[in-house]
Amino acid sequence: MKIKSIYIALLTVLVLVSCGKTTEKEEVNKAEDIIAQVDEQYAPDNRVALFDIESHQNGDTYVLKGESNLPEAVQELKSKMESQDLKFTDSIQLLPDDKTLEGKTLGVVKISVANLRDKPKHSAQLVTQATLGMPLNVFKKDGGWYYVQTPDGYLGWVDYGGIANKTKEEFSEWKSAEKLIYLEAFGNSFQEARSDSQSISDLVAGDILELLSEQNGFYKVKYPDGREAFISKAEAQPYQDWLTSLDMEKEDLVETSKKLMGLPYLWGGTSPKGVDCSGFTKTVYFLNGMVLPRDASQQVHTGKLIDTTRNFEKLIPGDLLFFGRPATDSTSERVVHVGMWIGDNQFIHSMGDVHISTMDTTSSDFDEYNYDRYLRSKRVFNEEDKNLLYLKQQNIFTDARTSQKVSE
Repeated sequence: MKIKSIYIALLTVLVLVSCGKTTEKEEVNKAEDIIAQVDEQYAPDNRVALFDIESHQNGDTYVLKGESNLPEAVQELKSKMESQDLKFTDSIQLLPDDKTLEGKTLGVVKISVANLRDKPKHSAQLVTQATLGMPLNVFKKDGGWYYVQTPDGYLGWVDYGGIANKTKEEFSEWKSAEKLIYLEAFGNSFQEARSDSQSISDLVAGDILELLSEQNGFYKVKYPDGREAFISKAEAQPYQDWLTSLDMEKEDLVETSKKLMGLPYLWGGTSPKGVDCSGFTKTVYFLNGMVLPRDASQQVHTGKLIDTTRNFEKLIPGDLLFFGRPATDSTSERVVHVGMWIGDNQFIHSMGDVHISTMDTTSSDFDEYNYDRYLRSKRVFNEEDKNLLYLKQQNIFTDARTSQKVSE
C-alpha cells in the first residue's frame, strides 16, 4: 500500500509538471514584430532594398544583428525600440562597409556588359546586367565579388572583372568628364584610329565612355579603368548631343525594338547580348532616354493604366502589355511577362527570342497563349512617375558641370 501511495504521488507530480510545461507561455520577442513593421515600410521589395535584420534576447536586452543599406530604416527601428522602452544592443552593419572597401564605395562598369548575380559566385543566378559606364553604389566585398546597386535600385553581386572601383573623389572626376554613347547593337573599340587595328574590347548599344578627342573619323575614348581606345564616329555620338537629339517619339521606340529582333532570350539579360522579357523593354526604353524598373512585376506598377479588357484599340506604340495569372479569392496576381505594343494589333517581346506577335484573333499566327493570359496595358511613354527615370532630367552619367560645359 505504501509503495502504491508513493507511486500515485510521483505520478501526480509528473502530471502537474507536464501540464505546467504545456501551458507555460514562451516569452515573446517584441523586437521581431518591430523589425517586421520597419521591413514592410522601408524594404517591401528586397530586389531593391536590403534590410536583413534579426534579434536575439540576452536577458532583458535585445541584440540587433544583420545589415542594411537603409540608414533611415535602421534609425526608425531604433526609434521604435526606444519608444517601447525596449533595451537593445546595436550590432547592425550599416552599408557600405567602408573599412573592407577602403573608401571605394562607388564604381563604374568597365566591360561592355557586366553580369550581376544573386550570390557571389559565377554559378549563381543571373539577376540583371549593367552596361559599360553604368555607375554603381558598392556596399561590401566578398573575395573577388562586390555587392552593388544599379541606378534603378537593383541589387546584385558583380565580380572584380566587371567593375572599376572608385573613391568619391575619383568617381566625381569620372562623372564630370565629357561622355560618349555607343549606338550600334554590337561593335568594337580599337587601339588606333583604324578599324583594322588591334581590338581593345567589344561594345554594345548603350555603352558609355569618356570622350577625349576626335581623330581621322574616330572618337578617342577612355574606359573607367584608364584604358584608351578609338571608336568609329559612325557608330557613336557625344552623350549630350545624343540626349539633345532625343525626341521621345513612339516611332523611335518601335524602330529601336526592331533593331533587336532575333536576340536570344536570356534570364536576367538586359543588353544586346541577350534579354529576358522585361530586360528587352528596359533596353528599348533606355536607348530612348528612359530608365524603367528592372522586372515585369515592377514595371507593371509604373505609368498610366490604359486597358484591362483586351480593347487594344486604346493602345499606342510603346505601351507595355503585361501577362500572367490574375488574382483570385485565394491567390494574388502574378505578373510573369511583358511586351511592347508596336501597332497594327502587334506587340514585340522576348520569349525564346525577340519577335513580333499578334493579338488579331483572325490571323493565322494569332498568339493565343499570350492573349489568354493577358492582364492589362500601361503607358510609361512620357509619363511622370517616381520610378521612371529620364536621362535628360537625371544626371546618371554626367553632372551639371558637364552639361553646362557642353551647352556652352
